Amino acid sequence: MRCKKCDQPAVIRMHQHRLALCKEHFVEWVLNRVADTIRSFRMFSPKKKILVAVSGGKDSLVLWDILLKLGYKADGLHLNLGIGEYSERSLDYVLKFADSHPEADLIIVDIKERYGMSVPELAEAKKHGRGRKICSLCGLVKRHEMNRVANERGYDVVATGHNLDDEAATLLGNLLNWKIEYLAHQSPVLPSTYPGLVRKVRPLVRLYERETAAYALVEGIEYIREECPHALGAKSLLYKEILNRLEDEMPGAKQRFYMDFLKARREGLIKLQPPPAQQLHPCEVCGQPTSAPGKCAFCRLWEPGSSSGS
Repeated sequence: MRCKKCDQPAVIRMHQHRLALCKEHFVEWVLNRVADTIRSFRMFSPKKKILVAVSGGKDSLVLWDILLKLGYKADGLHLNLGIGEYSERSLDYVLKFADSHPEADLIIVDIKERYGMSVPELAEAKKHGRGRKICSLCGLVKRHEMNRVANERGYDVVATGHNLDDEAATLLGNLLNWKIEYLAHQSPVLPSTYPGLVRKVRPLVRLYERETAAYALVEGIEYIREECPHALGAKSLLYKEILNRLEDEMPGAKQRFYMDFLKARREGLIKLQPPPAQQLHPCEVCGQPTSAPGKCAFCRLWEPGSSSGS
């Protein structure tokens, strides 16, 4: 297998693009593809300060590496959720990456140290109330902390490492369950709709998971390979498996499924009417935007004997 551009040995063949590339041209292709995604969706300009949410997995570390190579001011944020050995090893990989990129800053937030309980401990404390599943609770904690740190540190945008596989699986789940509100808002860009609500972007949405893994391999980026232990049995993994089977039979299926959905919605071919937007106001404790009366869902989490609502 030879590189289509230079006839050197190829390191990857991408059937969906009808393309095989050597290491040099593959890295170049990835950088150009992400740069084009940022421009096409108007995610951010070169002068913006970007906060990259880095978990220690391949996608977030690859994203951070790409943004730095493209010349952006991109710092990392790692949330230590306290999920035992998984969190410890994740932090090790983030620290190793940060040590090799002194041009960028790394911000670490230890959830237990800051709030008194790790995410698993918080989930256990809430199990007798109405509560929420640990993954949902974890998502609430991460969203709050990403927004809080970005606001406090003066970042213009938060970037996450969601790839095409992630977005296509989310789209499939939303369609199967007819989650109209989520379908109406599913996008690589979540704009700021209220003061204190930081813009969020997903620059890797045109890269397959296989491509981010290949980029990490050829660039020597080490990352935690295990899934979070609490993700076992998640519906998103089933949706990815279904889409992988489709991709095997029809190369490019994931890309067409997701990108054509965005195009059809943008051009008005699909009209989705979400519920009326809820009125936001600052939380009386943390000051972050919330639709809940008084305290936001995150702040109510830490009240003794309480359970959190949306």
